[in-house]
Amino acid sequence: MGRLDGKVAVITGAASGIGRGTAEVFVAEGADVVIADRDEERGCRLAEALGSQASFIRTDVAKGAEIRGAVEHAVRRFGRLDIMFNNAGFGGARDGIAELTEEGWDATMAVLLRAVFLGMKHATAVMKPQRSGVILSTASVAGLTTAWSTPHIYNTAKAAVIQLTKSVALELGEYGIRVNCLCPGWIATPIFAGGLDLPSQLLDKVPDLAAPHIANRQPLKRAGRPSDIAQAALWLASDAAEWVTGHALVVDGGVMTGTSWSPTSAMRDELRALASEG
Repeated sequence: MGRLDGKVAVITGAASGIGRGTAEVFVAEGADVVIADRDEERGCRLAEALGSQASFIRTDVAKGAEIRGAVEHAVRRFGRLDIMFNNAGFGGARDGIAELTEEGWDATMAVLLRAVFLGMKHATAVMKPQRSGVILSTASVAGLTTAWSTPHIYNTAKAAVIQLTKSVALELGEYGIRVNCLCPGWIATPIFAGGLDLPSQLLDKVPDLAAPHIANRQPLKRAGRPSDIAQAALWLASDAAEWVTGHALVVDGGVMTGTSWSPTSAMRDELRALASEG
């Protein structure tokens, strides 16, 4: 028995990274999954690999009609919708506040925030009559703190996703719909190549290149993996979390906890050595 047997999920941004890892886990746990992504090559390849439980539909989440189309595709193909995972994202505009353009702001917010709102909206239209469902969204620890030099607009959008999650959870709880979000830390995915316009064959190498650089940013000394977030999404989507709503689940290797002891201890040892020399 899989933990998602009989469930139908739409996952945006499912052709790579966290979305791909979650699609693989959801299918393994018994769900039928709609892979909603604008990358047709990788999306079709993943759907073929996952078999009859998966279906790809090209979806640009910056276009509201295509998000609605992904939801409608799930209902046509699999008969219902139980899980909506608003996961698609990118690094967005990275400029300083003086250089950030209105066009950059709007384009980034269209993907990181407006698409989440629209995913919630169109999923709710299907889930309300069922009086059941789970809506998940990918936020970030960047929405909880400004301790890292992530872009202004990315931080802002992710903080808004967390607040939207809590607000919508208040509305939809009485319909049996749970609304939660995930706050990943540093996960080795192609998002680190944002703005470089790399071909897909090079994008696939980005996680391995990024992993060593981010491994020491948290107490648990390895880079986060898409599977780490996929397992958290599985729990929130399953009946095991049936009493959890309005929650922002941090999955970050401890990065929000603070600096590891060893660098601080090493600094103190150096200071102690200097003091003894004096």
